[in-house]
Amino acid sequence: MAELLTRREGAILILTLARPHVRNALTRTLRRSLATALTEAEADASVRAVVLTGEGDAFCAGLDLAELEESLTYPSERHRADSRALADLFLQMVRFPKPLIAAVNGHAVAGGAGLVTACDVAVMAEDAKIGYTEARIGFVAALVSVLLVRQVGEKHARDLLLSARLIPAEEAARMGLVNKVCPREEVLPLALTRAEQMVANAPSSLRLTKELLASVGTMPLDDAMRWAVDVNALARTGDELSEGVRAFLSKRDPEWTTK
Repeated sequence: MAELLTRREGAILILTLARPHVRNALTRTLRRSLATALTEAEADASVRAVVLTGEGDAFCAGLDLAELEESLTYPSERHRADSRALADLFLQMVRFPKPLIAAVNGHAVAGGAGLVTACDVAVMAEDAKIGYTEARIGFVAALVSVLLVRQVGEKHARDLLLSARLIPAEEAARMGLVNKVCPREEVLPLALTRAEQMVANAPSSLRLTKELLASVGTMPLDDAMRWAVDVNALARTGDELSEGVRAFLSKRDPEWTTK
C-alpha cells in the first residue's frame, strides 16, 4: 500500500502521509516518495501549490524508530548518507519554488515537526502539539535546528530543543512556528484556502520571493539589499509585471502564463 497519497484540488496538489498505524512515521521509502512527488510537482506547470498533511489522528511522529533501531549498527559512512538524504529533503522543501503549506491535522513530533518547519505556511489543529523531542531518546535534532533557529530565533529554539517538550498549538503560533490555529476539521479546508490565495498570484513572483527568503535571513544587510536590488530589477523586466499592471488598470483579473 502506498505510504504517500496524492490528489488534486484544481491547481493544488495534496500530499498525504499515509502510515496512520504508526502515526505517519517517516520511513526511507516515504521520504523518497515525498521527494519524488515534490520533484514532479515542480516540473508540472499545472500544479501551482502543494498542501502536505497526514492521514488519521497524527501529522507525523518523526523518523520510524523501528527502522532507526535497525540502522544503529551501520558504518559511519552509511549514517552520513542517510542524514544527507534527509537534509536534502528539508532543503528541497524550503527551496520548492511553489507555495508549500502544512495542514497539521495532529501531533507533529521530531522529524514531523521538521516537515512543518520546512513549509512556507502552517495551519494547525487546536488540539495538536508540536515538538523537537530527539533529546528524549539520545538523538540530536541537528538538521531541523538549522531551520528552527532561522524561524523562531535562538531563545525559542534553545527552549524547544533542550527541553524536548511538546507545545500546544497556541504556543506554537505565538512563537511563529505556525500561522493559524483552528478546529481539527477546519485544518485542511483552511490550508486549501491559503493555497488558493497564493495560487492567484504570479508564479514567477512567488518563485523569486521564495528564493529571496531562503537566503536573505542569513546574509549581511548590505549583501542582502544588493541581492534584493537584482531581484527587483529582474522582476521589472518580466512579462508578469506587464500583465499585472495592465490587468489592474483595466480592472480585470490577471492571466498568468505558467511555464
